[in-house]
Amino acid sequence: MASTPFRLLSTTAILLSLLTPAALADEPVVAKPKQNLPAIVITTAATRKLTDKVVATGTVKAVEEVYIQPQVDGLSIRTLNADVGDKVEANSTLAALNDDALVLQKSQMKATRAKGEASLAQLHAQLAEARANAEEAELQRVRAVAMGAKGTMSTSSVEQANAAAAANKAREASAEQAIAVAEADLKVTDSQIADTDLKLARTGIKTPVAGTVASRNARVGAIANGNGDPLFTIIRNSQLELVVDVSESDITKIAIGQKARISLSGSREKLAGTVRLVAPIVDSVTRLGAVHVSIDEGEKARAGMYGSAEIIIRQEEGVALPLTAVNTDENGSSARKVENGVVKFVNVETGIQDGAYIEILNGLQAGEDVVAKAGAYVRDGDRITPVRDASRASN
Repeated sequence: MASTPFRLLSTTAILLSLLTPAALADEPVVAKPKQNLPAIVITTAATRKLTDKVVATGTVKAVEEVYIQPQVDGLSIRTLNADVGDKVEANSTLAALNDDALVLQKSQMKATRAKGEASLAQLHAQLAEARANAEEAELQRVRAVAMGAKGTMSTSSVEQANAAAAANKAREASAEQAIAVAEADLKVTDSQIADTDLKLARTGIKTPVAGTVASRNARVGAIANGNGDPLFTIIRNSQLELVVDVSESDITKIAIGQKARISLSGSREKLAGTVRLVAPIVDSVTRLGAVHVSIDEGEKARAGMYGSAEIIIRQEEGVALPLTAVNTDENGSSARKVENGVVKFVNVETGIQDGAYIEILNGLQAGEDVVAKAGAYVRDGDRITPVRDASRASN
């Protein structure tokens, strides 16, 4: 009987040992809390075609303007054959001057020349008469001298014969000089007639080059004057160009022959162009230099229009990132590379900037992920939750 309590105790212990695991299994298990990582938008370095370009604005101008002035002053304009916007060929007549006064002047000069020719003929006859008289006087002088030497003629008679011979010789020389003067007068008249003929030929106002009439100041009835405003302005060969102002940091990249894409105000069409001239100097005040870009399709532009040009410096294919993924400061450029959800700062070397993208020369390879916004508040070594849908997630 004494063993009964001991048996009860042992039985109880055994029951408790059997019940304890089941009871413990029913109790709830406390889960370890998960870490809440920030969601950060990432982007991938990818290979793309990049264009290094310089964008500048300016005004459309004529490559070369030719001013047409009258070559004969004081004549009124009779007719006009060209208007603004007309295409003209070289040596075509744009206007005609009234030549009535010149025609009358030429007729008067011809009459003067005819009179001079008649006077010259008369002088030739006088010269022949003077020459004959001089020869006769010389013969008489010789006879008188011979007779005077023999004593058959007085000294005074001999002296008179000598004087008469000298006078006739002088008349002959005077007649010869008069003929020379008359011939010179004829030459002057001929030159005046030639000058009048030249003026008559120039009464037709012609353009020396082909092109487009940009302006016309000529009016029918107005007096043409070479010292006034040009009667016509011609755009040589209808060639136009866009003259843009480029900063001193960019103008050194530009060279003659580089291609350009031109956008004009009010037009969505892109026009092709080529760099024609780069100014050798930069303005000391504005720090800008002029670049002349010829427009291939000049008929689609107008002088005076405002436009912009994208001058193509070079084109390459390389690894690129969005500009927002690259941070640039006085120490250089860097990006936040993401590997297995861990942020790692890397220094990068940048190249061409093309719109919203920039070339990565060194520091990253194609296919590597980086934080899309370099200004995101993450540090080197931070763990993040990468988010690729940039349109639905933010930093």
